[in-house]
Amino acid sequence: MTDSPAARLQQLFEGHRLTPTQRRIAHSMVRRAADVPFLSSVELAEVAGVSQPSVTRFAVALGFDGYPALRKHLREVVPPGSVPVEDALNEYQQAVRAEIDNLRHLSDLLADPAPVLRAGTLLAASRPLPVLGLRAAAAQARGFAYFAGKVHPDVRLLDEGGTLLADRIDDARHAGATALLCFALPRHPREVVAALAYAQDAGLTVVTVADSAFAPVAGHSDLLLPAAVGTGLSFDTACAPMLLGRVLLEAMCDELPEAQARLEEFDTKAAARGLFVE
Repeated sequence: MTDSPAARLQQLFEGHRLTPTQRRIAHSMVRRAADVPFLSSVELAEVAGVSQPSVTRFAVALGFDGYPALRKHLREVVPPGSVPVEDALNEYQQAVRAEIDNLRHLSDLLADPAPVLRAGTLLAASRPLPVLGLRAAAAQARGFAYFAGKVHPDVRLLDEGGTLLADRIDDARHAGATALLCFALPRHPREVVAALAYAQDAGLTVVTVADSAFAPVAGHSDLLLPAAVGTGLSFDTACAPMLLGRVLLEAMCDELPEAQARLEEFDTKAAARGLFVE
């Protein structure tokens, strides 16, 4: 990543779970990277459109005693006369660069394919295969289940919480399920943690794709595969978890002898029905 004031500020914010208001402050600081070290807390609050106490809480969230300590640190990180602000990346570019870094980190983790290969074996052997993902993780679970259904004979998507969730886990277990795949992303719903504990008690092996090896779901996961999310925008971005889901699909396909035949059958039927615009 380029060594610009904005980039150095972005690195300061990475790894911290910030509230939407705190992210707004962070975005404002990135946009004003050259002069933000010289702004008072009141001036920064005006720039970001938040209250002065919010700026103080933001500084504490970053690990500083208060805003004066943060400003002192900023003057060391972004000294006068450093790279001109016009050469800095804007906040959208910063978010993309952060996701690229997340993907690089995922690539490094996959240098040891053993955990993914083990997960692929567990998922392929489970008939049916329940796939859990609630709230922010629902899209990841739905995408995996859609494609997995093309090669696996019985995939059951669990993307709605509530009192029926335990019933659906029970139904899958009674039907022969041996494993459950979960996508768990911030902010982690309490009922996902409870559902994984319930699944383990029911005898299912829990495979989890989470944003961190230290996520709240780690204690109820038999095999946890981490893939970081981007935190540079108001809402998290999840390119790495999505890609890891596709990698798991590939590993599962390798364990399903009938996978290729099922895909070819689908392609033949799709062509006959004119499903796709060529």
